[in-house]
This record gives sequence, structure tokens and C-alpha cells, in this order.
Amino acid sequence: MRTGKWEKIVLLLIFLFSSASGAFIGINIGTQMSSLPSAAEIVSILKTQQIKHVRLFDADHQMLNALSNTGIEVTVGVPNDQLLRIGESRSEAANWINKNVAAFVPATNITCIAVGNEVLTTIPNAALVLVPAMQFLQSALVAANLNFQVKVSSPQSMDMIPKHFPPSTATFNLSWNSVMYQYLQFLKNTGSSFMLNAQPYYAYAKGQGIFPLEYALFRPLDPNNQIVDPNTNFQYTNMFDAMIDAAYYSMQSLNFSNIPVTVMASGWPSLGGASEPEANIDNALAYNSNLIRHVLNGSGTPSQPTTSVSAYVHELFNEDVRPGPVSEKNWGIFASNGTAVYSLKFGHLAESSAESTGLVGVFCVANSSADSNALKKGLDWACGPGSANCTAIQQGQPCYEADNLVAIASYAYNDYYHRTQASGGSCNFGNTAMITTTDPSHGSCIFAGSSGSSTSSTEGTTPSAFGPVGALSGTSRLQFVSSEFLIAFLLTFLV
Repeated sequence: MRTGKWEKIVLLLIFLFSSASGAFIGINIGTQMSSLPSAAEIVSILKTQQIKHVRLFDADHQMLNALSNTGIEVTVGVPNDQLLRIGESRSEAANWINKNVAAFVPATNITCIAVGNEVLTTIPNAALVLVPAMQFLQSALVAANLNFQVKVSSPQSMDMIPKHFPPSTATFNLSWNSVMYQYLQFLKNTGSSFMLNAQPYYAYAKGQGIFPLEYALFRPLDPNNQIVDPNTNFQYTNMFDAMIDAAYYSMQSLNFSNIPVTVMASGWPSLGGASEPEANIDNALAYNSNLIRHVLNGSGTPSQPTTSVSAYVHELFNEDVRPGPVSEKNWGIFASNGTAVYSLKFGHLAESSAESTGLVGVFCVANSSADSNALKKGLDWACGPGSANCTAIQQGQPCYEADNLVAIASYAYNDYYHRTQASGGSCNFGNTAMITTTDPSHGSCIFAGSSGSSTSSTEGTTPSAFGPVGALSGTSRLQFVSSEFLIAFLLTFLV
């Protein structure tokens, strides 16, 4: 009897501390690359970026070993080509758990298993074994006494929801209702989350202008162009929230509620082909920066305002051998050689000044081939209505170059961009500007975003990604105190 009470206490402790931790940002690590960095190099990047949650698409043993004793929370994946074998055999499922999970915990902090990826929409013939595979894996976790630490779910594509706007009318593809009912019942029974791959880039590209780009990028919308669900009057400021709510309403259509959503993949490509103009560094940086800010703010969706949503950025590296159009190969924030495609800070991003945006290593500069009159107009606008700080390009100041309009305009453009990117500012200026990762700083003329600017002095104090550090907010402090009180009470009761 005593043991049973202690097990309940352990469960309660896990629940309390997981509930108080809030939403987190993680990152996906794909491997379809011609030259994959070593596991040790990947973990080094994760530590440098203060990334505390990762999703692996398989259960690579080198990666799991490299992640040991780091504290990084790991989601391991069951690849689609292993699903049939596991879904047809309890012993195969048990072997998979023993080899890929039990053999590595607790040194490696495995907390979740993603069973397949978008199975119902990519390999529908395997639909009938999806839930059995999850059940067999869950049974193996129970047998290994790991079911309290490791949750089981399966990432679903937004294609499972044929029409996701307005969210209030969304339902799953009716042909999969039987499987989805079993899937949701499993999640409910095990306290697992609904895994969703939510990529506004695809929805925007397929929408052919139905929704504005700002809506997809979390940027402010024109007051006269707000997005409202006509059935609920909920106003949607971004496509990401609308996708999450579409999942909530689809679950409700099958009479399931209170199942949390975890977004397993969301990002934006930094490069595309000729027919993919929105796949560029400017938009990738804007989307992922705003996604991180949105998630870590802990705000819910219009239909579930008190339920925060965690998300994994897709992805750590560009996957140069991934099939498909150019954009498919360019979702990473790093190239395969470990150099940054653009700089992304995995923490709460400041919004108030050019020196604190977190856009280190990315610059908005004037195009040297642009018409000089157009450049002059752009410069005047940036230093005037755009409110850029143009002091440094005044005569006698370090960035003043009397006969170099491109250099002067570049400084003004870049300062404006760094001040306003988080709230909707872009690098355009009448098509006279472009994004670059080459630092234009020279001598004592330091551009915002340069590693030699004042941002470098604060690098070491950047809030840890994926969770609050330092002073607790009022709500978090209350949760923590309440948890301490309840724990003390229960332990006293058991003595």
C-alpha cells in the first residue's frame, strides 16, 4: 500500500513540474545531407545555441550517446519504414524500446517517441498498424517502467484537415475517422499530446494570395485586413494559431477535448527556386524569430487562450540531398558545414532597439546596382519616417562616406531593419535593398547585427532557450509556491 502511495506522489510531482515549466522551443535534426556533421559537432552546436529540446527522425545511437549527460530533452522517431514490423509484433516493439530507449536512459533524457511521420497522408497503406504500433510501444515502456518518463504519439500533417479555415468548421479527413478516433483515444488514455506538423509556408504558397504574407509571418496586419472566424468572431493575427485551432476543433468534432497540441515541425525555407519567391532569408528569419517569441510568450490560441503550445523549429541543417524543389533543401538555420545561414536566438527576443533584436549575423544593405535616385529616396525615408538612427552617417561620424551613397544607405537601411523586423519591418526600400550575411562593418563603423557591436556584450546573458530563467513571472511564481506547498503537505501525510 505504501508503494502505491509513493507511485502516485511521483506521478503528481512529474505533473506539477511539467505543468509549471511552460511552453518550449525545440529543433528538428534531419539527416538527408551529403556531409552530415558528427554527433559531437551537432551537440556542440546545440549547446552553443542553448537548445534544450531536439527531435530526431530516428534513434541514431551515435546521436543518443552524444546527447547523454547534456540534459537536452530528446524525442526519438520510429521511421515510417519500420512501422509495419513494429505494428504487427509486440516482441518487435519491445526489442525497439530495449535497443533505442531503455539502453540510453537515464543518461540520455529521452522524453518522447514520435511513431512514424505523417503516416496517414504519406503511406496510407500502413494506417491500420499505426495505433497498434503505438500501443505495443506503450506496453513495452510499461514493462520497462519507463511509461511515466516517455510519452508516445505520432506526428500528423495539416493535410489531415482538408479545410482549416475557418478553424471552427475544421474536421479531419472523414475517411480516417476510425483511425483518428483510436489515435485520440490512445492520447487521452496515456496523457500524450497531439503531434502536428504546422507549416504556414506551404499554406501560404498554396493559397495563391488568399491570405497576406504578413499573416503567415506573424507580422502585424493592416487594421482594415483582419482575419476573423465568422462563426466564433475570434480574430486570428497569424496563420500558426489558426492551424492549431483547426486541430483543436477537429478533435472536438470526434468528441475529444483537453488533449494538448505539440507542433513537431514549423519553419520557413531560406532559399527557393524561381517559382518560390517567398522562400528567402528575410522571411525565414522573420518567421522563425516570431515563432520563437510567440511560443515562449506562452500565449494560447484564440479558442484555447490558457493552453500554451510548444513547437520544434524545422530545422537545424539544410538537407541538400532531400528530394523536391529548391525550398525543400533549405529549411535549416545552419549549412551542412556548420556555418550559420542566418542568426537565430532561441530565447525571448527583445523588440525595442537595433542593438537588442537578436539578429546577429544578418544585415540589410543597399543593392549596389540600384538606381541612385531610388537609393536616395530610400535613404531619406529610412532616416525620416522610418526613424532609423542615422547619426553615424552624418559628416564627421564613423560611417560617413561623402561619395558612397550605397554605403550610407546600407547603414540606414540596416538600422531600420534591425529596429523594426520583429514588428513587421522588412528589407525592401523600393527593391533597392537585400539581405546578406556578410558583415558590412569596417573600421569604427559598426553595423547593427555585427558580432562586434554592443550585442556581443550581452551574448552570455541571453535567456536560456525553451524555458524561463531568472525572476519568475507572477503566474509562474504562484504555480511554484503552490506546488511546493502541495508537495510538502503530501510528504507530511505519508510520513
